Amino acid sequence: MTDIAASPPARPPRAVRPLRVAGAALQLSALAVVGPVVFTILGVLLGVGIGLVPVIGIGLLLLLGFVYGLFALAFLEYARVDGLYDLSLPAVRPRTSGRPGFGGFVRTIWAQFTDPLMWRGVASAAVATVLGFIVLAAASILVSGIAVAFSPLYADGTDAVRLERTPFDIPVSLGVPLGLLAVLLSAAAIVGVALLHGVIARAILVPSREGALAEQARTSSAQRAGAVRAADLERTRIERDLHDGVQPRLVSVGMTLGLAQQKIDSDPDAAKTLLAEAHTSTKAAITELRQLARGIHTSVLDDRGLDAALSALAARSHVPVALDVRIDERCSKTAETAAYFVIAEALTNAAKHSRASECRVVVRQREGGILWARVEDNGIGGARIVPGGGLDGIANRVLGAGGEFRLDSPVGGPTALEVSIPCAS
Repeated sequence: MTDIAASPPARPPRAVRPLRVAGAALQLSALAVVGPVVFTILGVLLGVGIGLVPVIGIGLLLLLGFVYGLFALAFLEYARVDGLYDLSLPAVRPRTSGRPGFGGFVRTIWAQFTDPLMWRGVASAAVATVLGFIVLAAASILVSGIAVAFSPLYADGTDAVRLERTPFDIPVSLGVPLGLLAVLLSAAAIVGVALLHGVIARAILVPSREGALAEQARTSSAQRAGAVRAADLERTRIERDLHDGVQPRLVSVGMTLGLAQQKIDSDPDAAKTLLAEAHTSTKAAITELRQLARGIHTSVLDDRGLDAALSALAARSHVPVALDVRIDERCSKTAETAAYFVIAEALTNAAKHSRASECRVVVRQREGGILWARVEDNGIGGARIVPGGGLDGIANRVLGAGGEFRLDSPVGGPTALEVSIPCAS
């Protein structure tokens, strides 16, 4: 039975703590000064950019600055609100289409411009700027109210004192009560606006429960589809390797042994030659089966971790590999396996198709429990995601592990492949 008396007392909501209210008021005051400058710069970039689009594309550069200026504003707004209210807001990251070339770049810019998280941040910054004007006006009235309250001490020969930011002239004889009333009302207005900012910021930036559930459902469906697709591609690869490699070799061994059996009495020397050939083919088949099994599962990954497994992978690579792995602790088996096979497939593609003379593999464990890896080669580039191909398998394997995949491979090279996989996936 739960001991109710022993439970800690309920804490007040975070938004109504005095320090948070004071911090919100100070930040809103600062935004009232900085916000108009920022929005003016963004407006100039938009207007001049549209006007100069026909001038050798100069306007396009300004519009590009406008889009990523909006992103920077949203990023800072999310960081400000999250730091103030500790809401665990979703991270605002640059969007990417995941496609190479100029077309992929244009799609990336459009994806960034239509990013709803970015526009939520911009809207929150705009609202905060407007609320900041109210806070500054209330602060000015508060200071003026204090001056009015003390007016009987210094207003010699003056019948009334103007209360700043208002049309009211306060008689000196009523300066103390009306000045104190102005101070209390303006202080209440500042606190009220600060509290209102917390409510509005939550309404704009915090995903609704229904939206969060819908996004979670979409993510789960995408991960499930990616996992199924990756499994299908892996099965197809195994079937192809067995059919094109091991199976013909084993059939050849069987035929060679049959010929040796026929010649063992009539031509012992030829039979010995055939047996030696069968023995060599058998060892080659065993090697191929071992490599195939390693492609399905690598035991060193379970026993010694991703760093050791990648070191063994780099040692077997046909292309020289510069390996840089810095991992503080083990990730989940799913994450390590996905990262290992992504890197293995990328190195295989580099050896087969890119004509690269060297590759570089960098693996890091980033904040937030993210396993990040980048594979880059100095080949001819032009890599594309083809349904059923190796890169398609990489993308689906990463998606199935809940991660993100990015390919940058312009014609002429180099090719860079980056993946980010949650360690707890």
